[in-house]
Amino acid sequence: MENSKKYLAEVIGTFVLVTFGCGTAIAVGCDSASGCGYLLTALAFGLVIVAMAYSIGNISGCHINPAVSLAMLIRKQLSTADFVGYVVSQLIGSALGCVVLGIVFGSGCGYGANQIQAGWANGNAGSALLVEIILTFVFVIAIIGVTSKAENSAISGLVIGLSLTLVHILGIALTGTSVNPARSLMPAIFAGGTALAQVWIFIVGPLVGGALAAVVYTALESTNN
Repeated sequence: MENSKKYLAEVIGTFVLVTFGCGTAIAVGCDSASGCGYLLTALAFGLVIVAMAYSIGNISGCHINPAVSLAMLIRKQLSTADFVGYVVSQLIGSALGCVVLGIVFGSGCGYGANQIQAGWANGNAGSALLVEIILTFVFVIAIIGVTSKAENSAISGLVIGLSLTLVHILGIALTGTSVNPARSLMPAIFAGGTALAQVWIFIVGPLVGGALAAVVYTALESTNN
């Protein structure tokens, strides 16, 4: 029963992330002429994390991201069974968000799917993969750091939300910013086409970045003990 509550919380959190984050990207536009669109989208994703961290964080930890769950699995703060349950829940939440986006904006809305952005001088798959690894590393190491001390609990949601905003401000112009396989996979499936062909970048990159963050932070902790 306790686990089912955690999984439901992850469904809700990921649903809100995709609905409001990807929905804002669709509504305001994320192209080279829409600088304000970049910022609004970055803020939308960050503010969702703030809202969810202070609402479902005490239930599931508010991962709403397989890369975060993988990091917690590596750090032995999540069991293998819960890792699987969290990821499945996150994918369900993402799919439900896409259903709502399709209803609100129409089936041709693109669903805020990640793609290598046109006009990016280094915009090839290898560069995009590296960007996603770096962005996710920064985001996840911030999560691990701020949540590793109980005295940070009052501000952890704000720090994590601002960290997600930060990586979006840079990453939107390059890859659209994933740092979250669940946020990317379902919109790509719903959108199809190029988004689906490139989605592997937004699964592999965040998972590698999240794993690296867990390993590096754990090594840093050990040197201080």
